Amino acid sequence: MSASTPVHSLTPLGVMARKGGTPLVCLTAYTTPVARLADRDCDIVLVGDSVGMVLHGLPTTLGVTLDMMILHGKAVMRGLERALCVVDLPFGSYEESPAQAFRNASRLLAETGAAAVKLEGGVHMKETIAFLVTRGIPVMGHVGLTPQAVNTLGGYKVQGRDSDAARVLDDARAVQEAGGFAVVLEKLPRSLGDSITRALTIPTIGIGAGPECDGQILVIDDMLGLFAAFKPKFVRRYANLADQAGEAIGAYAQDVRSRAFPGAEHSFGDRS
Repeated sequence: MSASTPVHSLTPLGVMARKGGTPLVCLTAYTTPVARLADRDCDIVLVGDSVGMVLHGLPTTLGVTLDMMILHGKAVMRGLERALCVVDLPFGSYEESPAQAFRNASRLLAETGAAAVKLEGGVHMKETIAFLVTRGIPVMGHVGLTPQAVNTLGGYKVQGRDSDAARVLDDARAVQEAGGFAVVLEKLPRSLGDSITRALTIPTIGIGAGPECDGQILVIDDMLGLFAAFKPKFVRRYANLADQAGEAIGAYAQDVRSRAFPGAEHSFGDRS
């Protein structure tokens, strides 16, 4: 294969074929430069509604709009060549009816060029997921802790403990039965993440649901240490870029104030 031969993106069917194999590597991205970095090593890049908290300073994901998701979805798609791009449907854009979900999901895919959407909910969203899938829109589900339901859940608490485990399993099964190609499991006991993964024939993508899942996802700003407001227990920081950026900005400010920057090498003469 020549260097100019295009690399084809992973597809939803390709993701399904990875069930039980090498774990799927997934990260969020919201901008073109970060998408380019993630594309090299990631199988799935999610344009998550977490963008509202990590880039826009919102207290929750509830204030994120469809227009925001389309804007960031376009930016991410410009940076991808091989990874599958999935974009979140934001709160209020799909819950009213399957028809509302189709209108907004079809617009999102048409305007961004992404391959699939993600929505939160299981049993109560089963009809909507099936409605989308039968009309040509691949859907990734999301069960367990569903951040768009933070007010109903009473905060960002672990889900599926004790008698609540059956509810989460039912939600995951509903996503599969409706035709979802994968499902995110968020903030569950490890044993439940394992049980759901073994019970389903579609891949599970864990975020705080244990290593037995078929893949893992993190918010990239958490993983890189760029978002420092809080650190969930399930996050491993692979870098502390916020600290490094702060030091760099401080050094720049000192150089400007002392006139050490710009120097002769950064300045232009009267002649070329």
